[in-house]
Amino acid sequence: MLLLPVFWRRAALRGALGVVVAWLALVGAVDTAQAQTAAPATPLPPEVEAALARARLPREALSVMVVDAQGGKTSPARLAHRAQLPVNPASVMKLVTTYAALEQLGPAYVWNTPVYLQGTVQDGSLRGNVYIQGQGDPKLVMERLWLLMRRLQGQGIQVIVGDIVLDRTAFEVPDHDPARFDGEPLRPYNAAPDALLLNYKSSVMTFVPDAAAGLARIQYDPPLAGVARQATVALGAPGTECGDWRGTLRAELADPAKVSFQGVYPASCGERVWPVAAADPRGFAAKAVEGMWRELGGKLTGSVREGKVPAGLKPAFVVTSPALAEVVRDVNKYSNNVMAQHVFLTLALQKNGVATFDGAREALRQWWVSRMGDAELPLADNGAGLSRDARITAQALARMLQVAWVSPVMPELVASLPISGVDGTLRRSQSRAGTAHLKTGSLRDVMAVAGYVHAASGRRYVLVAVVNHANAGAARPVLDSLIDWTARDQ
Repeated sequence: MLLLPVFWRRAALRGALGVVVAWLALVGAVDTAQAQTAAPATPLPPEVEAALARARLPREALSVMVVDAQGGKTSPARLAHRAQLPVNPASVMKLVTTYAALEQLGPAYVWNTPVYLQGTVQDGSLRGNVYIQGQGDPKLVMERLWLLMRRLQGQGIQVIVGDIVLDRTAFEVPDHDPARFDGEPLRPYNAAPDALLLNYKSSVMTFVPDAAAGLARIQYDPPLAGVARQATVALGAPGTECGDWRGTLRAELADPAKVSFQGVYPASCGERVWPVAAADPRGFAAKAVEGMWRELGGKLTGSVREGKVPAGLKPAFVVTSPALAEVVRDVNKYSNNVMAQHVFLTLALQKNGVATFDGAREALRQWWVSRMGDAELPLADNGAGLSRDARITAQALARMLQVAWVSPVMPELVASLPISGVDGTLRRSQSRAGTAHLKTGSLRDVMAVAGYVHAASGRRYVLVAVVNHANAGAARPVLDSLIDWTARDQ
């Protein structure tokens, strides 16, 4: 579109007719090249057409590609519909991130969190500072923070006569407003990446009703220093239905220094768990570190603050994460956004020594070009799919999944995907249980699945299906019908 004014200016010098002919030829050449690389369109199966009609979705809302997993780039598609058009894939983009990481980092890759001591230890006291250097561990959850503090005590330290310093300089990411994406800042899926990510920047509240006492006890994990938390909440009247129990609690969670409830808890709910993102995400790590240290009986005369590990200091010990293969399983089975962003940023960290989103996108681009050839490059944005800007074509993603099928890391990738009707985000799927390993994705206006389907004939198919439409929330039966159709290969 922007080239037209240039052509018309040249037309004044060289003749409008010749330029227009040349321009039309150029457009025709581009269209021809696209037609040669795009998968030929095939009719949608009748049951899929019917499912679209019931969901009140137009055919134009769906992009789909079904192709033999073992076929090459020239193998004919079993089903192709609008497969060459870039669409928002939501969390299906995690497939690109996790496969790239498995190939570039290796399934056994681990994240290390070194802990440094500056000073001398005598009679149970460290006269100096403790430094904890975050290097992007996406699974430094409460249990592993507890182990880190126990190992610190194993150095003979009960009292820190100094500070605990948190070094987060391995990640250079922009400031993040957790409310910007969808106005839900307390939802854990909106947590931002952090070189020292503790418990996904979230607390877990467990409610345990005690009918005899007329109250529910509340357990909070992890312990947070300086935060006043209500220990119990009254039970609702006998017979109160569970229903919207979170709304019934009338929780006040916006104050970083206080958690309280103005409502009641229905006893009929039994024990329930409520994860909540920190109201003060940047200050969460300091509160969690100090809270856990004091919970274990440790004393601290100074404060927990941010800083950088002094040059030349050697680590006293290192806390090691689970292997990448296990992390990828969490990312894909349960669609964990912040873990996916950590995996994505680690591509840049290993390549450049510091993690930035631009660096991660460039590392992904180089890998994609080397592995996928001329398949259209995805627009990965943050690598997690929690984005309005991410784009990929069904055809390109299907090609990537074909390449992955013959990759040495195929077993780790496939094992990370939810199984239809069995586990993860597909446990409630109405399609044939156990026939498919598929990553799901959903946002406002987006619903998608992509992965592998085991057909009745014994063949494995790649299935990529994405719905982009204002009514995408109604598309689950459409996707289930595609899974079932793909599996019925007699």
